Amino acid sequence: DVQLQASGGGLVQTGGSLRLSCAASGFSFGDYCIGWFRQVPGSEREGVSSIWTGDGFAWYQDSAKGRFTMSSDNAKGTVYLQMNSLKPEDTGVYYCAAERGSQYCDNILVPNFSYWGQGTLVTVSS
Repeated sequence: DVQLQASGGGLVQTGGSLRLSCAASGFSFGDYCIGWFRQVPGSEREGVSSIWTGDGFAWYQDSAKGRFTMSSDNAKGTVYLQMNSLKPEDTGVYYCAAERGSQYCDNILVPNFSYWGQGTLVTVSS
């Protein structure tokens, strides 16, 4: 079974940093796009960043560019989202998701991802 385990959320002040981790198992890691999505109450889940584990190419939502960095450790089956210069608007529950194929890794959309982990809460205080 495909399993994704997200961790690393927490409470941080504006300008601080967090690193989220998504540990994956049950599939061939190098054949999948792994994405991070954020959801706040009353809003739809939106794509923040993704990485194609085949070559490490990453995509970022405009608000994340220059502040967030996504990386992959294929040997460990884990992807990371390093979030720097955090802002209150980055607050939300962050979910990692996986789908086979690089075509899903650009401008990631919720309906295109089949496998989801549980969320990890990120709270950025002002």
